[in-house]
Amino acid sequence: MNVYCGIDWAERHHDVALVDDIGTQLAKRRITDDAAGYRVLLELLAEHGDTAEDPIPVAIETSHGLLVAALRTGARQIYAVNPLSAARYRDRHSVSRKKSDPGDALVLANILRTDIAAHRPLPADSDLARAITVLARAQQDAVWHRQQLVNQVRSLLKTFFPAALEAFQGKQHGLARPDARAVLAAAPTPARAEKFSLPQFQAALRRAGRVRGLDAEARRLKEIFRGDYARQPQAVEDAMGHQLSALIAQLDAACHAADDLAKVVEESFREHPDAEVLLSFPGLGVQLGARVLAEIGDDRSRFADARALKAYAGSAPITRASGRKKFVGRRFIKNDRLINAGFLWAFAALTSSPGADAHYRRRRQAGDWHAQAQRHLFNRLLGQLFHCLQAQQLFDEHHAFTSSPADLAVTA
Repeated sequence: MNVYCGIDWAERHHDVALVDDIGTQLAKRRITDDAAGYRVLLELLAEHGDTAEDPIPVAIETSHGLLVAALRTGARQIYAVNPLSAARYRDRHSVSRKKSDPGDALVLANILRTDIAAHRPLPADSDLARAITVLARAQQDAVWHRQQLVNQVRSLLKTFFPAALEAFQGKQHGLARPDARAVLAAAPTPARAEKFSLPQFQAALRRAGRVRGLDAEARRLKEIFRGDYARQPQAVEDAMGHQLSALIAQLDAACHAADDLAKVVEESFREHPDAEVLLSFPGLGVQLGARVLAEIGDDRSRFADARALKAYAGSAPITRASGRKKFVGRRFIKNDRLINAGFLWAFAALTSSPGADAHYRRRRQAGDWHAQAQRHLFNRLLGQLFHCLQAQQLFDEHHAFTSSPADLAVTA
């Protein structure tokens, strides 16, 4: 007799339901979200035939957390069911639209009983790959947060301090530069900035870690900050200066966090066996390669073929057909982090791979927009990555792109 388990996850407690092959509910229990609750759950599973050799599969609406970590020990299959999918299954059991936590746990258990083949278990990634996933996503979030703060600082400066925008906006990394943060922290208003002397500008630049061209940069900043610009009333300007100081403090912390996480990501990524294969691809550096590895994992059985990986990434088109109507377009249900990394990867590959550049230009000549051509290039690179990881081979430019006569014609 096969047994299936469903768990309705909540913040403080979880409802558990067990069913057999014919849908008979064998047990139900509410457990707490702590080590004692996890032990109760494992004991309940053991009472109904759970063993290390033949573990009971579990369906739950989340893929992370301590409960999932406790269940993933051994060879147990954990199915993270999308809450929207679970809601659709709920209508099969009750037309009255009633809902309860124990009822949801029962629905999840019945999903495995009836449609286990239609759902994928969590991948059996190594601990190192899962650690890279945590770090790479945290670093990506830190970069996004840093950019949000940069946008807020830029918007604020535009309303009362245009000289700062002229001083730093055109430089690499713009307002996120260490010298920009140091100068704006020391002189957050136009009134204070125009009174700064050359030694004060030089001291601020030294605090930012700059050692070259101090005199020339200090003179440039002094000339810009003493230029003729529109000003807010003094009281309003001082208030905005306090706001700017608070944003600069947050931006400084976000920049340090992103840099620190980037170092840890690089250390962990280079330890992974797949790092050499990923870094052999044009356009993939350490940080971008870590993001790709974080999203696809290292479980070789996770994707049946390259098409499955492309669909997961959202690079492959999707077809919607009904009767005489047919539409082929981009996917909206996808791994957003992976497709984000894919566009960066495809863009970087244009300058480091003649074949990738030729492929992109051919798609543009065929009428694709820039984003369409980039997505098509990412789709091709992803298929090549799948093959290389499966075979543990490094990227080969000749075999990757010279198979297409159209590509060769463009490069010629």
